[in-house]
Amino acid sequence: MHWRQSFLALAIAGVLSSCRDGNGGGGEPNPEPPAPEPAAYKVTVGTAAGRADSRLACFKGNGEAECGLRLYQIMVESFVDGDSTADYNTGYGTSPHKGDLQGIINSLDYIQSTGVNALWLTPIFNSVRVAGQSDWSDRLDATGYFASDYFNVDPHFGTNDKLKELVAAAHARGLYVFLDGVFGHYKNNAQEYASPQGRKVSTTGGAEGETGRSAVYPADLEFFKEVAAHWVTEYKIDGWRLDQAYQVPVQYWDDLRTAVAEAAANTSYTNRAGQTVHPLGYMVGEIWRSAGEISSQGYGSTDSPGLLSVFDFPVRYSLVQTLAVEESGTGNRAASNLHTGYQNHLAYPAHAMPNLMLTNHDVVRFGDLLQRGTLANPTDAAYWARHKAAFSFMASYSGPITLYYGDEIGQELPGFAARESNSTCAVNGHCDDHVSRTTAVVEGVASTAGGTPAVLSAEQASLKNHVAALMALRDAHPALANGSRTHIFSDTNIYIDRKDKGDDHVLYVLNTKADPAVVTVAGTAIGSAGALAGLLDGAEVVGSGGNYELRLKPFEARFFDIVSPTAEGPQVGEGSDLSGEGPLADCHTPAAEGLGPLSKEMFIRGSYAGGDNFGATPASRRFAYKGNNLYQVVVHEPSPTAYTFKFASADWSKEFAVRNSAAVVIATEQPMAVAAGNGTESSVAIPEAGTYVFSFRINATLTGGEMMVSQCQ
Repeated sequence: MHWRQSFLALAIAGVLSSCRDGNGGGGEPNPEPPAPEPAAYKVTVGTAAGRADSRLACFKGNGEAECGLRLYQIMVESFVDGDSTADYNTGYGTSPHKGDLQGIINSLDYIQSTGVNALWLTPIFNSVRVAGQSDWSDRLDATGYFASDYFNVDPHFGTNDKLKELVAAAHARGLYVFLDGVFGHYKNNAQEYASPQGRKVSTTGGAEGETGRSAVYPADLEFFKEVAAHWVTEYKIDGWRLDQAYQVPVQYWDDLRTAVAEAAANTSYTNRAGQTVHPLGYMVGEIWRSAGEISSQGYGSTDSPGLLSVFDFPVRYSLVQTLAVEESGTGNRAASNLHTGYQNHLAYPAHAMPNLMLTNHDVVRFGDLLQRGTLANPTDAAYWARHKAAFSFMASYSGPITLYYGDEIGQELPGFAARESNSTCAVNGHCDDHVSRTTAVVEGVASTAGGTPAVLSAEQASLKNHVAALMALRDAHPALANGSRTHIFSDTNIYIDRKDKGDDHVLYVLNTKADPAVVTVAGTAIGSAGALAGLLDGAEVVGSGGNYELRLKPFEARFFDIVSPTAEGPQVGEGSDLSGEGPLADCHTPAAEGLGPLSKEMFIRGSYAGGDNFGATPASRRFAYKGNNLYQVVVHEPSPTAYTFKFASADWSKEFAVRNSAAVVIATEQPMAVAAGNGTESSVAIPEAGTYVFSFRINATLTGGEMMVSQCQ
């Protein structure tokens, strides 16, 4: 029996050895064959897609300090607990709701190390409890967005003197400080708290929720002018973020801006360099609406300007749709969707300074959106690469930008991704409009008073260092924050812009997809006659035969200094006029009978006003069959606009877009291809009001053809 057991043991050992070694016995194991490299996406760019855009304030190259702002937003009640005596202990979101001003002071060195140059604090004014108010109103008080006393700090956050300490400490580190002004509503006991000059809010506004009241203009104008000036004069803050700015009639923003400007001109402080300076006086509004509404309700007109800066929600949605998904789950869109986002700026007057953010306290964190779209988890390299790609786009943006605390380290809420039911999400702190209000993770700082200082993971530290490098690059190259933008190219995968200010010329190239890419771009397309010097990696790309070969890893962004710019600049292709030629540009072709070879009614489906985000099939955008495989629809565009679109049937059995989801070049015939599924749409920018014909000619195999968008003459 013993010999049999020994033999069996040896046999099992041999089998296990064979399994381990992979070669049936002893010796070195056979090496695993290397995983095949994914095929690179290849594209050639021969001409620029458009001419330089220098219309808006931060595209002009005038050097406005506001354009170079890199704000760091802090949700005060959820950030860091630095003072155990100043806590709310209730609120919306998953934090313990113990954040305070001391916690922010403790974190200033870390915040400075991210490369930002400004702080935005959510409201810190005193919200006084109304007798008998519900737990939900207690939670709302913690947000600060329904204040009672506009001239004192909420004791749950600290004291007036503590705020002065914070502002001075931030200024000593080269950080501007902005407070959150809620000038369109207040708590219904606010009338009990007079201003230093004896003013009180009105009591005739409509109710907002259990304990809120709407402001009334012009009755409340003088009160809020005093508020806006008081914190600049007495606390030396540098300006305001303006909550729900559409609640203030646009004509009164000029009065409020003037009050802030006058207060700033009569106030000074010593900055990090030891210079005596005035507060910046910057004001940025929140209008979470379409570009047209942002323009009419925020910016006003050229003749009657309202605000000078408003958050750029349209481009924010383009950014998350392209590199993640938006809150609705819509995402995986083409790189050209980024260009479409920029084209929303056509709706704004020339004084506009849009401010781009990736996340704020009312939306879902980028990391959680990646998981909602099942695109990447924190354990995946793509999770961190997509974050870096998103921040690279922000770094290339002309105008001020805002980072939300924690995004610089890829923060997410573990266990949260899918949207929760409205019946349970508030109790759990998981509603989309507050789930981003998590406890901060600040390297070297304890999140709770007396706790253990936080330590970043290797991935978090790498992302934070990358963000800091991008912010330093943005600071060193004024063309990025305050330069004209020339869109060179975009399609499904690749996005290219050139930025220019004076002698600073930067090329930005982004791969938005998971495959590596090789981009061959003509020197004439980017206006370069010499080498391209890598600004992040130090690598030099030398042209050959008039072309440059740019290699990009998945989700990689590269910034290049154009060492020898040509005098002519980027050369655009055909289509610089708005009216094309030939049958595709004919606005008066008579209709033929029937539905044509597609045997389906076809529509322009897209993100245009009234398009229900691709859901609608309006009659005004239904194609008519014109014979000879030609389909056309004439559309009146009442104002400059931009949107993504497809030519599709009502049942989505037929879907077409410009080949490779490239952007439309107005008045130019372009190849069309089948575009099934998300992320395959094209974009169009309508630069002026008018009537336009959208045309396509389907090929014999019904798999593509040619298309054009042309202005009718």
